[in-house]
Amino acid sequence: MAELTLRGGIGARVDAELEVKRSRFLCRVERVGSEDAARAVVEQARREHWNARHHCSAFVIGPSSSPEQLRRSNDDGEPSGTAGAPMLEALSGRGFIDCVAVVTRYFGGVLLGAGGLARAYSDAVLLTLDEARSADAAVARERRELFALALPHAEAGRIESELRTRGVAVLGTEYGRRAVLRLTGEREVVATAVASTTSGVGRLESLGHEWVDVEPPRF
Repeated sequence: MAELTLRGGIGARVDAELEVKRSRFLCRVERVGSEDAARAVVEQARREHWNARHHCSAFVIGPSSSPEQLRRSNDDGEPSGTAGAPMLEALSGRGFIDCVAVVTRYFGGVLLGAGGLARAYSDAVLLTLDEARSADAAVARERRELFALALPHAEAGRIESELRTRGVAVLGTEYGRRAVLRLTGEREVVATAVASTTSGVGRLESLGHEWVDVEPPRF
């Protein structure tokens, strides 16, 4: 499964609300890059909804392939295992990383029981993640090789457009004495596309590997 995060970089956010037996579950999922940032999002929710009793949370930071991946959850006063853990499972089950989910609960007067709470907290996160996918607010995170391609300014726009049509991801362009495109993809594919679009005169410079945002697989 591709690992996903929210489009737009650190601070990108998606919200949704779920009502279960008159209890309101307000979920926000926000892209973060550190544990401190994740906890700051939880505190922001607590300040905004100061009159709510529970602000349960879960976050996943870093790719699953890394031994340093952080996975944390908090029930914030709900019965143990009925909020944070189901939320964390929802994030992981949908393949989302570098995100924190916070669900603020306004009690509606009807007890949901342990099973009902777990489903409600999980469903609130799943609803928010599905909203992100349907709104095209999610991107995949992949470790890819990066390249630089220096071009005359007059040619940069045309070549960038042609590279994109050939499936090469263009991450950005820096303008100086020449226009320098930052590209990513499989080396053979990128090299073939560059050779074709520049009539063989373009020269790729390897920039190493980096985790980058790429378009997610469609389903």
